[in-house]
Amino acid sequence: MSEKLQLSLPAGKSVPRHIALIMDGNNRWAKKHGKGSLAGHRAGVDSVRSVIQGCAELGVEVLTLFAFSSENWQRPPLEVKGLMELFALALDREVKKLHKHNIRLHVIGDKSRFSQSLQKKIAKAEQLTAGNTGLIVNVAANYGGKWDIVQAAKRFAQGCLDGLYAPDQLDADLLGSMISLSDQPAPDLCIRTAGEQRISNFLIWQMAYSEYFFSDLLWPDFNKYALGAAIQSYATRERRFGKTSEQLEADDA
Repeated sequence: MSEKLQLSLPAGKSVPRHIALIMDGNNRWAKKHGKGSLAGHRAGVDSVRSVIQGCAELGVEVLTLFAFSSENWQRPPLEVKGLMELFALALDREVKKLHKHNIRLHVIGDKSRFSQSLQKKIAKAEQLTAGNTGLIVNVAANYGGKWDIVQAAKRFAQGCLDGLYAPDQLDADLLGSMISLSDQPAPDLCIRTAGEQRISNFLIWQMAYSEYFFSDLLWPDFNKYALGAAIQSYATRERRFGKTSEQLEADDA
C-alpha cells in the first residue's frame, strides 16, 4: 500500500472541494512503450485508482473524470470497441471497492448510445453506491459541454410548453439548475495531463471560474503525488470571482 498523501498548504488555504480531470496521453504512452493503444488505456486505470485514493485521503468532496467525450466516437472502431469493453470491465472490478470505501459513483453524459448491457452495469453501479457519503466520483462518458447546455435548454423549453416557466424567466441560475452536476459544488480546479492546454468541450458551463493546472505527465504516469503537486499550485492562487484583491481582503477582515 502506498504512503498516505499529505500536503502542507499555506495558512488559510484548503484543498479544492471539486477537482475535474482530463485524462490525456494514453495513446502517446502506449506508443512510447511500443504497445497498442488499448494498453495505454489499461495502464491509465491504475492512475484513476491512485487519484481516487489521493482525493479520498485529502478530503476532496468531488472528483469528475473525463473518460469518453462525445467526439471520441470518431476514433478507430477497434479502439472504441476496446474502450467500451474496458469501461464495462472497470465497472465489474472496481465498483465494489468504491462501495467498500464509502465512495459514490455517478455517470454523466448521453448514456443512450451505449449498449444495453453497459447501461445496465452503469445503473447497477450507481444504485449500489447511491447511499455512500464519502467522495463522489463522477465519470463523464459520451459527454460534451455543448451537449450538456443544449440538454438544459431543451428542459427549459419543455418546461415552457408545460406551463412551468415563461421564456423571460430564463437566467443563469435557472439554466444552471438544469445542467449536469447542478447539485454539486462547481469545479475549483481542472487538471489536464500530457501537456495539452485546452478543455476540449469538458464542463464548459461548470468551469466558468475554475483554476487550471496543466501537467506534462502522460496520464498513465500521473498518480496521487502528481495530484498533490497540482493542489499545491492551486493553493498559491488568489481566486477573485470578478472582485479585486482589495475587496477579497475586506471580505476576510
